[in-house]
Amino acid sequence: MIEVMQPTRSGRPDPRAQAQQAQLAASLAGAVDLAAVKARSEAAARAQAAPPPGAAAPAGAPGAAVVDVTEATFQAEVLDRSFQVPVVLDLWAEWCGPCKQLSPVLERLAAEGGGSWVLAKVDVDANPALAQGLRVQGIPAVKAVWQGQLVAEFTGAIPEEQARQFVTELVRATTGGAVPGDGAPEAAEADDPRLDAAEAALERGDLTAAEAAYQAILDAEPDHPVAGLALRQVQLFRRADEAGPDALAAADAAPDDVAAQARAADFQLGTGDVEGAFDRLLDVVRRTAGEDRDRARRHLVDLFGVVGDQDPRVAAARRQLTLALY
Repeated sequence: MIEVMQPTRSGRPDPRAQAQQAQLAASLAGAVDLAAVKARSEAAARAQAAPPPGAAAPAGAPGAAVVDVTEATFQAEVLDRSFQVPVVLDLWAEWCGPCKQLSPVLERLAAEGGGSWVLAKVDVDANPALAQGLRVQGIPAVKAVWQGQLVAEFTGAIPEEQARQFVTELVRATTGGAVPGDGAPEAAEADDPRLDAAEAALERGDLTAAEAAYQAILDAEPDHPVAGLALRQVQLFRRADEAGPDALAAADAAPDDVAAQARAADFQLGTGDVEGAFDRLLDVVRRTAGEDRDRARRHLVDLFGVVGDQDPRVAAARRQLTLALY
C-alpha cells in the first residue's frame, strides 16, 4: 500500500502552496526578458490582483479577449496577463495582405474563447521596438506567451482550422482548458461536514471508502468546490496502488505502450515523484502522434489537475507540453 496524503482542501491556508508560489516567482524572475520589464514575480502579483479577461469587455479595452497592444501597454496586457491566461500575439501591419486574412480569424476565435485566452494585436510599424524585441522576421507572426515566456509561435497566414487547433492546444497545455473567473470556493464550503467521512477513510488508508464518500457528495452536489478535486486525487492514489512498483519496469520494457506509460506515471506521482511522472508522459507526447499522442496529453493534463496549478512543477511541465505540441 502506498502512503496516502490528504487531498488538498481549497479555501484553507496552505503554507506549502505559498512557498511553492514564491519559488515559482523567483525562477521566473531570471527568465529571458521579452521587453525590458520588471521581474516576473511582480507581474504574477499584479495578475492575481487584476480581474480575469472576458468576452464581455469591449474589444480593444483593457481586460478584453481582444486588445490592441503598444510598447506602453505590453507589460500589463501581455506579460502580466499571461500569468492568468495564455496571450497570443498577432503581429501585423496595415500594408500586409496575409495579415488581413489571419487577423479576423484570430479575433473571432478569441471572442469564442470567452476569456480563456487573450489576443493581443501589435502593429509592428507603430511599435518597432516590440517587433525587434520579439525578433519578428516576417508578418503575420503569431507568438504565444504564458507566464512571461514565449512558448509557441508560427509565421504566415494559416487556415482557420489550423489556427483553431493552435489556440485549442495552447489553452489545453497551459491551463488545462479551464476558463478563468468561475469563482474560487468559499472557506465555509470547504468546511463541509460531509467531507469528514472521506477524510476519516483516508486516515485509515481505506481508499475505496474515501472514493465512495467523495462520489456521494458529488452525486448530490456536482459542483462541490472540494469533492471534485479530492476525488481525482484519491482515484490517482488508487491507480498508483493498483499499478505497483512493477509498473515502472513494465513501462520501460514497452516504451510505445501508452497505457503502460500512464500506469507508470500514476505510480510515480502517487509515490511523490512528480517530475518523473511528468517527464515520462512528456516523452511519450514528443515521440508519438495521432491518438497515442492525444491520450498521453490528456493523461498528463489530468495529472496537472491532481497536483494543482500552484505547484511550480506543473507550470514548468505545461510549458514543456506546449513546446512539445508545436
